Amino acid sequence: MSDSITADLFAALNILLFERLNVGYFRVIGTVPSWLHNFCRRQLTLGMEVLIPEEEFPFLENFLIDAEEYWQENIEKPLKSGIWTDLDRSGSEYHFEASAMSLNNRNLLLIELLNDTYEEKQSLIQKARQNQLDYQQVLKENQKKEVLIHCIIHDIAGQLSGINCCFALLEFENLTPKGRERLDIGRKQSIKQEMLIREILDAFSAEVQSLESFTINPEKAPNVLVSAQEVIQLLTPAFALNKIQLRLAAIDTSADWKVVGDKSRLDRVISNLTENALRHSQPETTVTISLHQDGEYILVNVEDEGNGVPSEIAPTLFEKFSQGKTKSGRAGLGLYFCRITVKRWGGEIGYTPGAERGSRFWFRLRKVTSYEGVGCAGAST
Repeated sequence: MSDSITADLFAALNILLFERLNVGYFRVIGTVPSWLHNFCRRQLTLGMEVLIPEEEFPFLENFLIDAEEYWQENIEKPLKSGIWTDLDRSGSEYHFEASAMSLNNRNLLLIELLNDTYEEKQSLIQKARQNQLDYQQVLKENQKKEVLIHCIIHDIAGQLSGINCCFALLEFENLTPKGRERLDIGRKQSIKQEMLIREILDAFSAEVQSLESFTINPEKAPNVLVSAQEVIQLLTPAFALNKIQLRLAAIDTSADWKVVGDKSRLDRVISNLTENALRHSQPETTVTISLHQDGEYILVNVEDEGNGVPSEIAPTLFEKFSQGKTKSGRAGLGLYFCRITVKRWGGEIGYTPGAERGSRFWFRLRKVTSYEGVGCAGAST
């Protein structure tokens, strides 16, 4: 560390470098970067010994408590303080991050000015947040459209069924030639209406159609482990940006993880529950997806370390358009979608508060090998 090039390099990188001599007592071992003069009344130079914290370094007081424990335990991985903001003597705002590390039996303290890096990170975070808001808005509108179309099609189909029954009964009536001509016209219009319903479903709500069928064929059945892995791969960047860890608990990969259902819908159920956990988690916490063999079923858990669900909204979590007071989620359709999908496949879904904090959202689906067809009309083989 005494090499002049190394000392100048740290200063060029806007890093102030100290060596710990004793508790709270340090020696400057790098060239002092220019920004320090805006904070210190005295001039620090290479080799000077200083007591920290003093008036010039109040922001380090709490971090050095953790750093002392770190240095005593001789941990290899650096300990970081996280970014903090401070004002210099003129009132200008600066952003810093401190690091404690051990190298060649020497305990080091680094203080880095992050102004340019901080602005870049903030810009990136802001863009990511805006993209996430835009994405959630699109999903919100799509989910509203999905529910609306499903309800409209259900109502139209019900009315059309009644009309077709009337047409069928009229076939047995003693109609005049003109009456039969008009009956034929009515039946043709009814057929066109049925075609229109199918076109609407095909064009705007293919996912609604997938609710009407699913597979119990072991060769085509979705693998819940594969779905969980793909969801984790897709959502990991969003979690990393929010400094939240997303992980899959230890799994027996040799077990059979195929369930009754449809893969695209199963992916979405897991994704909805995982994104829900992301929205209600704080930085430096973990969201864990776990799979368990549960007799004739497979149990999927999505657990977070957030603040949990308020007791007043827990009973209505899976109802249509249900939201918490903060409305940090979407339109209240994500969990509703999960419920109608899992129930449609003959499974169960629910919520359980964490043992200490956080939430556990779970669902249970029957294995294809134990399928008995109970309550699952519409399955395809």
